[in-house]
Amino acid sequence: MDWGFGSWGGAPRVLALGAGLVVAGCSEPPREEEAAQQPTGNEAATGSPSSTSTTPPDTAPTSGSASADSSTGDDDDIKLDVGPSETTGVTTTDPDGDMGCKKVDFLFVIDNSGSMGDEQDNLISSFPGFIDTIQTTIDEAQDYHLMVVDTDAWVYAGCGGFCGLAPPQCIEEDGSCNSFADLACLIGCELIDSTCEGYDCGGGTTPLDCEAVLGAGVVHPRGTRASNEDCNFANGLRYMDSAEPDLPATFACAANVGVGSTEGTERPMESMVQAVTAGTAAAACNTGFIRDDAILVVTFVTDEDDNNDSSGNVDGWRQALIAAKGGDESAVVVLGLYGDNDQPGAICPPLDPDSSAGAEPSVNLRNFVESWGERGISGSVCADSYNEFFQSAVDIIDTTCEDFMPPEG
Repeated sequence: MDWGFGSWGGAPRVLALGAGLVVAGCSEPPREEEAAQQPTGNEAATGSPSSTSTTPPDTAPTSGSASADSSTGDDDDIKLDVGPSETTGVTTTDPDGDMGCKKVDFLFVIDNSGSMGDEQDNLISSFPGFIDTIQTTIDEAQDYHLMVVDTDAWVYAGCGGFCGLAPPQCIEEDGSCNSFADLACLIGCELIDSTCEGYDCGGGTTPLDCEAVLGAGVVHPRGTRASNEDCNFANGLRYMDSAEPDLPATFACAANVGVGSTEGTERPMESMVQAVTAGTAAAACNTGFIRDDAILVVTFVTDEDDNNDSSGNVDGWRQALIAAKGGDESAVVVLGLYGDNDQPGAICPPLDPDSSAGAEPSVNLRNFVESWGERGISGSVCADSYNEFFQSAVDIIDTTCEDFMPPEG
Protein backbone atom coordinates (compact mmCIF):
# COMPACT_ATOMS: atom_id res chain seq x y z
CA MET A 1 0.00 0.00 0.00
CA ASP A 2 1.40 3.39 -0.94
CA TRP A 3 0.12 6.22 1.21
CA GLY A 4 1.29 8.99 -1.10
CA PHE A 5 3.29 10.74 1.60
CA GLY A 6 5.99 11.52 -0.96
CA SER A 7 3.84 14.45 -2.02
CA TRP A 8 4.71 16.24 1.22
CA GLY A 9 8.08 17.27 -0.23
CA GLY A 10 10.53 17.69 2.63
CA ALA A 11 8.11 16.86 5.42
CA PRO A 12 9.87 15.44 8.47
CA ARG A 13 10.29 11.70 8.64
CA VAL A 14 8.38 11.77 11.92
CA LEU A 15 5.24 12.09 9.83
CA ALA A 16 5.97 8.81 8.08
CA LEU A 17 6.54 7.21 11.49
CA GLY A 18 3.22 8.58 12.66
CA ALA A 19 1.55 7.12 9.58
CA GLY A 20 2.98 3.69 10.35
CA LEU A 21 1.63 3.83 13.87
CA VAL A 22 -1.80 4.78 12.61
CA VAL A 23 -1.94 2.02 10.01
CA ALA A 24 -0.91 -0.52 12.63
CA GLY A 25 -3.19 0.59 15.41
CA CYS A 26 -6.15 2.69 14.26
CA SER A 27 -8.44 0.21 12.57
CA GLU A 28 -12.08 1.01 13.29
CA PRO A 29 -15.21 -1.11 13.21
CA PRO A 30 -17.81 0.04 10.65
CA ARG A 31 -20.06 2.81 11.85
CA GLU A 32 -23.71 1.94 12.28
CA GLU A 33 -24.78 4.51 9.71
CA GLU A 34 -22.41 2.98 7.13
CA ALA A 35 -23.75 -0.52 7.64
CA ALA A 36 -27.33 0.67 7.47
CA GLN A 37 -26.91 2.20 4.04
CA GLN A 38 -25.32 -0.69 2.21
CA PRO A 39 -27.13 -3.33 0.14
CA THR A 40 -27.37 -6.76 1.63
CA GLY A 41 -25.35 -9.57 0.08
CA ASN A 42 -22.04 -11.36 0.35
CA GLU A 43 -19.28 -8.82 -0.09
CA ALA A 44 -16.44 -11.27 0.48
CA ALA A 45 -15.11 -12.54 -2.86
CA THR A 46 -14.89 -16.29 -2.84
CA GLY A 47 -12.56 -16.63 -5.77
CA SER A 48 -14.54 -19.66 -6.89
CA PRO A 49 -16.83 -20.06 -9.88
CA SER A 50 -20.54 -19.44 -9.67
CA SER A 51 -22.87 -22.41 -9.71
CA THR A 52 -23.93 -21.37 -13.20
CA SER A 53 -20.49 -21.91 -14.70
CA THR A 54 -20.29 -24.76 -17.20
CA THR A 55 -16.49 -24.86 -17.22
CA PRO A 56 -15.14 -28.11 -15.78
CA PRO A 57 -13.21 -27.39 -12.57
CA ASP A 58 -10.12 -29.22 -13.81
CA THR A 59 -9.84 -27.17 -17.02
CA ALA A 60 -6.32 -25.84 -17.27
CA PRO A 61 -5.89 -22.16 -18.19
CA THR A 62 -4.54 -21.46 -21.63
CA SER A 63 -1.02 -20.15 -21.67
CA GLY A 64 0.60 -17.26 -23.41
CA SER A 65 -0.33 -13.61 -23.64
CA ALA A 66 -0.55 -11.03 -26.37
CA SER A 67 1.86 -8.20 -25.61
CA ALA A 68 1.17 -4.53 -26.18
CA ASP A 69 2.81 -4.75 -29.61
CA SER A 70 1.05 -7.91 -30.80
CA SER A 71 -2.57 -8.69 -31.53
CA THR A 72 -2.29 -12.36 -32.43
CA GLY A 73 -2.02 -15.41 -30.20
CA ASP A 74 -1.79 -19.17 -30.19
CA ASP A 75 -3.36 -21.09 -33.08
CA ASP A 76 -4.49 -23.63 -30.50
CA ASP A 77 -6.77 -21.19 -28.67
CA ILE A 78 -10.53 -21.71 -28.79
CA LYS A 79 -12.17 -20.73 -32.10
CA LEU A 80 -15.87 -20.34 -32.55
CA ASP A 81 -16.20 -22.15 -35.90
CA VAL A 82 -15.32 -25.64 -34.73
CA GLY A 83 -18.51 -26.81 -33.06
CA PRO A 84 -19.13 -27.18 -29.31
CA SER A 85 -16.25 -25.98 -27.15
CA GLU A 86 -14.58 -28.62 -25.00
CA THR A 87 -14.00 -26.13 -22.19
CA THR A 88 -17.27 -24.21 -22.08
CA GLY A 89 -19.92 -26.42 -23.65
CA VAL A 90 -21.17 -23.40 -25.60
CA THR A 91 -22.43 -24.19 -29.10
CA THR A 92 -20.11 -22.39 -31.50
CA THR A 93 -21.72 -23.01 -34.89
CA ASP A 94 -23.78 -20.27 -36.52
CA PRO A 95 -26.77 -21.89 -38.27
CA ASP A 96 -28.89 -18.71 -38.27
CA GLY A 97 -26.17 -16.25 -39.23
CA ASP A 98 -26.37 -14.51 -35.84
CA MET A 99 -22.67 -14.72 -34.95
CA GLY A 100 -21.08 -11.50 -33.78
CA CYS A 101 -21.66 -9.16 -30.86
CA LYS A 102 -23.75 -6.01 -30.94
CA LYS A 103 -22.87 -4.99 -27.38
CA VAL A 104 -19.72 -4.60 -25.29
CA ASP A 105 -19.48 -4.23 -21.50
CA PHE A 106 -16.26 -2.46 -20.42
CA LEU A 107 -15.13 -2.78 -16.80
CA PHE A 108 -12.20 -0.61 -15.60
CA VAL A 109 -10.58 -1.58 -12.28
CA ILE A 110 -8.43 1.35 -11.12
CA ASP A 111 -6.04 1.33 -8.16
CA ASN A 112 -6.74 4.33 -5.89
CA SER A 113 -3.72 4.02 -3.60
CA GLY A 114 -1.28 6.84 -2.92
CA SER A 115 1.15 6.21 -5.79
CA MET A 116 -1.42 6.06 -8.61
CA GLY A 117 -1.97 9.71 -9.58
CA ASP A 118 0.14 9.73 -12.75
CA GLU A 119 -1.23 6.38 -13.89
CA GLN A 120 -4.81 7.62 -13.57
CA ASP A 121 -3.91 10.70 -15.60
CA ASN A 122 -2.32 8.45 -18.24
CA LEU A 123 -5.43 6.27 -18.45
CA ILE A 124 -7.73 9.27 -18.75
CA SER A 125 -5.66 10.85 -21.53
CA SER A 126 -5.54 7.53 -23.44
CA PHE A 127 -9.26 6.82 -23.22
CA PRO A 128 -10.57 9.13 -26.00
CA GLY A 129 -8.33 7.53 -28.62
CA PHE A 130 -9.25 4.05 -27.40
CA ILE A 131 -13.01 4.55 -27.51
CA ASP A 132 -12.78 6.39 -30.84
CA THR A 133 -10.93 3.43 -32.38
CA ILE A 134 -13.48 1.03 -30.87
CA GLN A 135 -16.29 3.06 -32.43
CA THR A 136 -14.70 3.12 -35.88
CA THR A 137 -13.39 -0.48 -35.88
CA ILE A 138 -16.18 -2.46 -34.25
CA ASP A 139 -18.91 -0.78 -36.26
CA GLU A 140 -21.48 -3.50 -35.64
CA ALA A 141 -21.23 -3.12 -31.85
CA GLN A 142 -22.04 0.43 -30.83
CA ASP A 143 -23.97 -0.39 -27.65
CA TYR A 144 -21.58 0.02 -24.71
CA HIS A 145 -21.69 -0.13 -20.95
CA LEU A 146 -18.64 1.35 -19.19
CA MET A 147 -18.12 1.02 -15.45
CA VAL A 148 -15.27 2.12 -13.18
CA VAL A 149 -14.52 0.41 -9.85
CA ASP A 150 -11.65 1.18 -7.48
CA THR A 151 -9.66 -1.16 -5.27
CA ASP A 152 -11.03 -0.49 -1.79
CA ALA A 153 -14.48 -0.58 -0.25
CA TRP A 154 -14.42 2.85 1.41
CA VAL A 155 -11.78 5.47 0.71
CA TYR A 156 -12.28 7.04 4.14
CA ALA A 157 -12.11 3.76 6.10
CA GLY A 158 -9.06 4.79 8.13
CA CYS A 159 -9.81 8.48 8.48
CA GLY A 160 -11.57 8.20 11.82
CA GLY A 161 -8.36 6.79 13.27
CA PHE A 162 -6.31 9.59 11.73
CA CYS A 163 -8.65 12.15 13.26
CA GLY A 164 -8.04 10.55 16.64
CA LEU A 165 -4.40 11.63 16.47
CA ALA A 166 -5.40 15.28 16.37
CA PRO A 167 -6.33 16.85 19.74
CA PRO A 168 -9.80 18.43 19.94
CA GLN A 169 -8.40 21.95 19.62
CA CYS A 170 -7.17 21.06 16.11
CA ILE A 171 -10.66 20.39 14.73
CA GLU A 172 -12.50 23.37 13.27
CA GLU A 173 -16.28 23.77 13.28
CA ASP A 174 -16.51 22.50 9.70
CA GLY A 175 -14.70 19.28 10.64
CA SER A 176 -11.40 20.24 9.02
CA CYS A 177 -8.09 19.92 10.85
CA ASN A 178 -6.02 23.07 11.47
CA SER A 179 -2.30 22.23 11.50
CA PHE A 180 -1.45 25.62 12.95
CA ALA A 181 -3.90 25.67 15.83
CA ASP A 182 -1.39 24.02 18.13
CA LEU A 183 2.02 22.40 17.78
CA ALA A 184 0.39 19.09 18.75
CA CYS A 185 -1.86 19.34 15.67
CA LEU A 186 0.96 19.07 13.16
CA ILE A 187 1.26 15.29 12.74
CA GLY A 188 -2.45 14.49 12.96
CA CYS A 189 -3.51 17.25 10.60
CA GLU A 190 -0.82 16.43 8.05
CA LEU A 191 -2.02 12.82 7.92
CA ILE A 192 -5.63 13.90 7.56
CA ASP A 193 -4.94 16.55 4.95
CA SER A 194 -2.72 14.29 2.83
CA THR A 195 -4.99 11.24 2.76
CA CYS A 196 -8.48 12.25 3.87
CA GLU A 197 -9.38 15.29 1.80
CA GLY A 198 -13.08 15.97 2.23
CA TYR A 199 -13.48 13.96 5.43
CA ASP A 200 -15.35 15.53 8.35
CA CYS A 201 -13.38 14.91 11.54
CA GLY A 202 -16.04 16.66 13.57
CA GLY A 203 -18.95 14.34 12.91
CA GLY A 204 -17.60 11.67 10.58
CA THR A 205 -18.52 11.30 6.92
CA THR A 206 -21.41 9.04 5.95
CA PRO A 207 -20.94 6.97 2.77
CA LEU A 208 -23.17 7.70 -0.17
CA ASP A 209 -25.39 4.92 -1.51
CA CYS A 210 -23.19 1.89 -2.39
CA GLU A 211 -20.05 3.97 -1.79
CA ALA A 212 -18.69 1.60 0.88
CA VAL A 213 -19.23 -1.56 -1.21
CA LEU A 214 -16.16 -3.11 -2.84
CA GLY A 215 -16.81 -3.53 -6.57
CA ALA A 216 -19.70 -1.08 -6.80
CA GLY A 217 -19.48 1.27 -9.76
CA VAL A 218 -17.87 4.63 -8.92
CA VAL A 219 -20.14 7.61 -9.57
CA HIS A 220 -18.70 10.24 -7.19
CA PRO A 221 -14.95 9.83 -6.56
CA ARG A 222 -13.88 11.38 -3.27
CA GLY A 223 -10.66 11.98 -1.38
CA THR A 224 -7.19 13.25 -2.16
CA ARG A 225 -6.61 14.06 -5.83
CA ALA A 226 -9.98 12.62 -6.87
CA SER A 227 -12.44 14.49 -9.07
CA ASN A 228 -14.54 15.04 -5.92
CA GLU A 229 -17.73 15.60 -7.85
CA ASP A 230 -20.84 13.73 -8.89
CA CYS A 231 -20.06 12.51 -12.40
CA ASN A 232 -23.81 12.64 -13.12
CA PHE A 233 -24.13 9.78 -15.59
CA ALA A 234 -26.94 10.55 -18.01
CA ASN A 235 -28.68 7.21 -17.41
CA GLY A 236 -28.71 7.65 -13.63
CA LEU A 237 -27.01 4.26 -13.11
CA ARG A 238 -23.62 3.27 -11.70
CA TYR A 239 -22.13 2.89 -15.16
CA MET A 240 -22.03 4.94 -18.35
CA ASP A 241 -23.46 3.85 -21.67
CA SER A 242 -23.00 4.76 -25.31
CA ALA A 243 -25.74 7.40 -25.08
CA GLU A 244 -23.62 9.49 -22.68
CA PRO A 245 -23.46 12.97 -24.30
CA ASP A 246 -19.72 13.50 -23.60
CA LEU A 247 -18.32 10.06 -22.88
CA PRO A 248 -14.60 11.04 -22.63
CA ALA A 249 -15.32 13.83 -20.14
CA THR A 250 -17.64 11.68 -18.05
CA PHE A 251 -15.15 8.81 -18.05
CA ALA A 252 -12.44 11.25 -16.94
CA CYS A 253 -14.58 12.24 -13.96
CA ALA A 254 -15.20 8.63 -12.90
CA ALA A 255 -11.68 7.34 -13.59
CA ASN A 256 -10.13 10.07 -11.47
CA VAL A 257 -10.64 7.94 -8.36
CA GLY A 258 -7.84 9.69 -6.48
CA VAL A 259 -5.00 8.49 -4.30
CA GLY A 260 -6.59 8.65 -0.85
CA SER A 261 -7.28 5.00 -0.09
CA THR A 262 -6.81 4.37 3.64
CA GLU A 263 -7.55 0.64 3.71
CA GLY A 264 -3.92 -0.49 3.69
CA THR A 265 -4.15 -3.04 0.86
CA GLU A 266 -5.45 -2.78 -2.68
CA ARG A 267 -7.79 -5.54 -3.84
CA PRO A 268 -8.16 -5.15 -7.62
CA MET A 269 -9.06 -8.77 -8.37
CA GLU A 270 -11.56 -9.01 -5.52
CA SER A 271 -13.17 -5.77 -6.65
CA MET A 272 -13.44 -7.17 -10.18
CA VAL A 273 -14.98 -10.42 -8.96
CA GLN A 274 -17.48 -8.63 -6.74
CA ALA A 275 -18.49 -6.30 -9.56
CA VAL A 276 -19.57 -9.09 -11.92
CA THR A 277 -20.68 -11.92 -9.61
CA ALA A 278 -24.39 -12.41 -9.12
CA GLY A 279 -25.60 -12.26 -5.53
CA THR A 280 -22.92 -9.92 -4.19
CA ALA A 281 -23.63 -6.52 -2.66
CA ALA A 282 -21.75 -4.95 -5.57
CA ALA A 283 -23.89 -6.77 -8.13
CA ALA A 284 -26.97 -5.33 -6.43
CA CYS A 285 -25.49 -1.86 -6.87
CA ASN A 286 -24.46 -2.53 -10.49
CA THR A 287 -27.77 -3.98 -11.70
CA GLY A 288 -27.93 -4.10 -15.49
CA PHE A 289 -24.22 -3.70 -16.17
CA ILE A 290 -23.49 -7.28 -17.26
CA ARG A 291 -25.55 -8.36 -20.29
CA ASP A 292 -25.79 -11.93 -21.54
CA ASP A 293 -25.61 -10.83 -25.18
CA ALA A 294 -22.48 -8.67 -24.77
CA ILE A 295 -18.80 -9.51 -24.62
CA LEU A 296 -16.98 -8.42 -21.46
CA VAL A 297 -13.74 -6.42 -21.63
CA VAL A 298 -11.94 -5.99 -18.28
CA THR A 299 -9.10 -3.49 -17.92
CA PHE A 300 -7.18 -3.20 -14.66
CA VAL A 301 -4.54 -0.60 -13.80
CA THR A 302 -2.33 -0.99 -10.72
CA ASP A 303 1.29 -0.55 -9.68
CA GLU A 304 1.26 -3.41 -7.13
CA ASP A 305 0.78 -7.14 -7.46
CA ASP A 306 -2.36 -8.67 -5.99
CA ASN A 307 -0.62 -11.13 -3.71
CA ASN A 308 -2.82 -12.48 -0.89
CA ASP A 309 -4.72 -9.19 -0.74
CA SER A 310 -7.77 -10.23 -2.73
CA SER A 311 -9.67 -13.36 -1.80
CA GLY A 312 -9.16 -16.32 -4.11
CA ASN A 313 -6.41 -17.00 -6.62
CA VAL A 314 -5.67 -16.72 -10.33
CA ASP A 315 -7.89 -19.66 -11.31
CA GLY A 316 -10.74 -18.49 -9.11
CA TRP A 317 -10.61 -14.94 -10.50
CA ARG A 318 -10.63 -16.37 -14.00
CA GLN A 319 -13.57 -18.66 -13.29
CA ALA A 320 -15.55 -15.75 -11.84
CA LEU A 321 -15.38 -13.90 -15.17
CA ILE A 322 -16.29 -17.05 -17.09
CA ALA A 323 -19.28 -17.59 -14.80
CA ALA A 324 -20.37 -13.99 -15.38
CA LYS A 325 -20.59 -14.86 -19.10
CA GLY A 326 -22.63 -18.01 -18.55
CA GLY A 327 -19.64 -20.31 -18.96
CA ASP A 328 -18.43 -18.81 -22.25
CA GLU A 329 -14.78 -17.93 -21.67
CA SER A 330 -14.44 -16.85 -25.31
CA ALA A 331 -16.67 -13.85 -24.51
CA VAL A 332 -14.05 -12.30 -22.19
CA VAL A 333 -11.06 -10.06 -22.99
CA VAL A 334 -8.65 -9.03 -20.21
CA LEU A 335 -6.30 -6.04 -20.47
CA GLY A 336 -3.74 -5.56 -17.70
CA LEU A 337 -1.51 -2.57 -16.99
CA TYR A 338 0.83 -3.49 -14.13
CA GLY A 339 4.48 -3.71 -13.07
CA ASP A 340 6.84 -5.32 -15.58
CA ASN A 341 9.99 -5.28 -13.41
CA ASP A 342 10.44 -9.04 -13.75
CA GLN A 343 10.40 -8.97 -17.56
CA PRO A 344 13.16 -8.41 -20.15
CA GLY A 345 13.23 -4.78 -21.29
CA ALA A 346 11.21 -3.64 -18.28
CA ILE A 347 10.10 -0.02 -18.10
CA CYS A 348 9.22 0.12 -14.40
CA PRO A 349 11.82 0.87 -11.74
CA PRO A 350 11.21 -0.60 -8.27
CA LEU A 351 8.26 0.91 -6.44
CA ASP A 352 9.34 3.90 -4.31
CA PRO A 353 6.61 4.87 -1.81
CA ASP A 354 8.33 8.18 -1.03
CA SER A 355 8.31 9.43 -4.62
CA SER A 356 5.25 7.44 -5.83
CA ALA A 357 7.38 6.24 -8.75
CA GLY A 358 7.86 2.76 -10.17
CA ALA A 359 5.87 -0.41 -9.56
CA GLU A 360 6.05 -3.86 -8.01
CA PRO A 361 6.71 -6.94 -10.14
CA SER A 362 3.28 -8.49 -10.66
CA VAL A 363 3.60 -12.25 -10.98
CA ASN A 364 0.00 -13.07 -9.99
CA LEU A 365 -1.50 -10.45 -12.25
CA ARG A 366 0.67 -11.54 -15.16
CA ASN A 367 -0.40 -15.16 -14.65
CA PHE A 368 -4.02 -14.04 -14.62
CA VAL A 369 -3.70 -12.13 -17.89
CA GLU A 370 -1.76 -14.91 -19.58
CA SER A 371 -4.39 -17.46 -18.57
CA TRP A 372 -6.65 -15.92 -21.23
CA GLY A 373 -4.29 -16.78 -24.09
CA GLU A 374 -4.64 -14.46 -27.07
CA ARG A 375 -7.50 -12.63 -25.31
CA GLY A 376 -5.18 -11.46 -22.53
CA ILE A 377 -3.01 -8.41 -23.23
CA SER A 378 -0.31 -7.08 -20.89
CA GLY A 379 1.20 -3.60 -20.79
CA SER A 380 3.55 -1.72 -18.49
CA VAL A 381 1.81 0.56 -16.01
CA CYS A 382 4.95 2.73 -16.14
CA ALA A 383 4.68 3.50 -19.88
CA ASP A 384 4.65 7.19 -20.78
CA SER A 385 1.43 6.64 -22.71
CA TYR A 386 -1.14 3.85 -22.84
CA ASN A 387 -2.22 4.72 -26.38
CA GLU A 388 -0.22 1.95 -28.06
CA PHE A 389 -1.41 -0.59 -25.49
CA PHE A 390 -5.07 0.21 -26.10
CA GLN A 391 -4.66 0.33 -29.87
CA SER A 392 -3.14 -3.17 -29.79
CA ALA A 393 -6.17 -4.35 -27.82
CA VAL A 394 -8.71 -3.21 -30.39
CA ASP A 395 -7.96 -6.02 -32.85
CA ILE A 396 -8.40 -8.66 -30.15
CA ILE A 397 -11.66 -7.06 -29.01
CA ASP A 398 -12.83 -6.88 -32.63
CA THR A 399 -12.03 -10.57 -33.27
CA THR A 400 -13.72 -11.59 -30.01
CA CYS A 401 -16.78 -9.61 -31.01
CA GLU A 402 -16.91 -11.08 -34.53
CA ASP A 403 -16.64 -14.66 -33.21
CA PHE A 404 -19.13 -14.19 -30.38
CA MET A 405 -22.24 -16.35 -30.42
CA PRO A 406 -24.99 -14.64 -28.39
CA PRO A 407 -26.95 -17.07 -26.23
CA GLU A 408 -30.35 -18.11 -27.54
CA GLY A 409 -33.31 -16.20 -26.16
